[in-house]
Amino acid sequence: MTYRIRVPATTANLGPGFDALGLALKLYNEFQIEEIASGIEVLGCDEIPLEENLIYTTIQKLFKQYHHEKQGVRVIPHHIDIPLSRGLGSSAACIAAGIAIANRAMGEPLKLEDMIRIGTALEGHPDNVVPALVGGMVASVHEADQVIYSKINIPKNLCFALMIPDFTVSTGEARKVLPEQYSKKDCIYNISRTALLVAAMGNGELEKLRYATADRIHQSYRTKLIPGLEEIFQKAQSLRSKAEVISGSGSTLMAMIERDNTSFEQEMNIFLKAMEGGWQIKILENDDEGIQIYG
Repeated sequence: MTYRIRVPATTANLGPGFDALGLALKLYNEFQIEEIASGIEVLGCDEIPLEENLIYTTIQKLFKQYHHEKQGVRVIPHHIDIPLSRGLGSSAACIAAGIAIANRAMGEPLKLEDMIRIGTALEGHPDNVVPALVGGMVASVHEADQVIYSKINIPKNLCFALMIPDFTVSTGEARKVLPEQYSKKDCIYNISRTALLVAAMGNGELEKLRYATADRIHQSYRTKLIPGLEEIFQKAQSLRSKAEVISGSGSTLMAMIERDNTSFEQEMNIFLKAMEGGWQIKILENDDEGIQIYG
């Protein structure tokens, strides 16, 4: 039997919601899955050793954990559109895909809550993997062995401009530049902005997003890892963006814009072509479905 699985890109933090907020986007990795007699095969990824391939290692871990030996799988990339190490949840997408593939092969013993718990344990935090699995904008809390999450309404007239460079920023590198401790003032600053962001999104108050996405926990420390960030943010604001943030740990930058801001893409594209870094722009809607299996 053959089927396909599609998993969305995700953007995390959204400014102040460090390791807590995430959003699924209509940019996908899609795989064809073939059932085989036994074992795990992942084709088309020869540049990554199997022991480092997150789809392979996730399936392998679940097969071992659930003592599954009856049915193997062959994973064939169909469309791979999520760029690696750009702050768009490529790791979470592979983990989510691996969990869904293993669950299907084992006869679907896992509920959605199990998949979220396993994915969070493998990823280390829930901000990307939860929206990859359930779609939408999500606030997530990792408490002991549980992940408690809640979806946040997104204004229908809001879309997301992704400025994606040709250079990468690893999550490990991006975390190393962060301080070990924060002042009470900075913590209160981020708590209040995160609360405002959730409320403003739910109420469709786009005029408040610039205030609501302000951050003192991670973005200012990561600016030096992304050459051109300040210029791109300034240009986005001049083109009537509602807010600008680093997507996850970078290197992608994201602007929140109104759907009727039709000149943003063309004008930002002209601006990016004049910059170093091989920047490209994608205008994306939010994905509300999360991971999908066809067939």
